[in-house]
Amino acid sequence: MIRFLALLPLGLTLAISASVPAAAQQSHDSSAPIDFGAQHIEIQDRANRVLLTGAVKITQAEMTLNSARMTLSYTGEITDPQVTRIDASGGVTITRPDQVATAQYGVYDLNTRVVTMLGGVTLRQGPNTIQGSRLTINLDTGRATIDGSGVGGASTPGGIQNSGGRVTGRFSVPQRNTPAPAATPKP
Repeated sequence: MIRFLALLPLGLTLAISASVPAAAQQSHDSSAPIDFGAQHIEIQDRANRVLLTGAVKITQAEMTLNSARMTLSYTGEITDPQVTRIDASGGVTITRPDQVATAQYGVYDLNTRVVTMLGGVTLRQGPNTIQGSRLTINLDTGRATIDGSGVGGASTPGGIQNSGGRVTGRFSVPQRNTPAPAATPKP
């Protein structure tokens, strides 16, 4: 119990600001308080790590990060940690108000403010979907890239396929209002 209470400042100092590409243009409040939960928390003092396992959920402002396991690396003492990196694995999902990104692994480097998602990446915004093997987001510039990285194919329920090192996707096309054909006058 004492070790769990010592972890509470971690929740206040954790500055996770991951987003997905289209959201990278929107400002994320990285100074907002962070709520986290997991089925198990293990503090590894000598290694300067905190391990969260079992339905891990971190929420900050309008962003949520979910995975089966997360490792938080920090500098300083556990009573006043400075988180430097977050590694997530096992069904990683980042959710923002209008986007969802999923992958097998995710890494957030708080020093460089870069989020990287790896393995079977899918990014959805509304009806638009992009798939690849690696998604990289620079939170300072808003630049995001998705590449195929030569990983084998995957398929979504909509039938979009990521085949061997290619980025694939589907963009929606807005419906245009076309005027009805003019009525032909009757003789």
